[in-house]
Amino acid sequence: MEVSKLRRGEMVAAIGGLLLVFSVFLPAYSPSSTNRNASVAGGRADASIWEANALSRVVLLVAALAPIVLLYVIVRGHELSWPRGELTAVLGLVAVTLVVWNGIIQRPGEPAGQVGLTIGWFLALLGSLAVAGGGAVRASMSERRRKPPGVL
Repeated sequence: MEVSKLRRGEMVAAIGGLLLVFSVFLPAYSPSSTNRNASVAGGRADASIWEANALSRVVLLVAALAPIVLLYVIVRGHELSWPRGELTAVLGLVAVTLVVWNGIIQRPGEPAGQVGLTIGWFLALLGSLAVAGGGAVRASMSERRRKPPGVL
């Protein structure tokens, strides 16, 4: 195991993954206090991503684990058939898409316009951006093995 192989991109992605895990359990959606009919996850109290989004929470936690796996692969020196960090970047982009979708495009709660975003959503966005960015930085440092012409 060589910890000296770790670079800034992997560390940013790992910190983003930890932030993403933490943010899934923080309050992310807040129903309006002026509209008595506004609710999130069946209640009038603030709701976390874990409470409000059944499918997204699993995908976000898997995306948060990707940087940890990347750290393990780099420290152990495992050979992969794709550039290291590429899968982490893709999962980070999936997480960014889900967070933006569930916060801006299709916000959970009734009525959706009466539900505000709180600190958990913003930290989830920041964490998923860090996972995507850190994975992309690591993937850009890896060289793809070139095949000779005519080989598939």
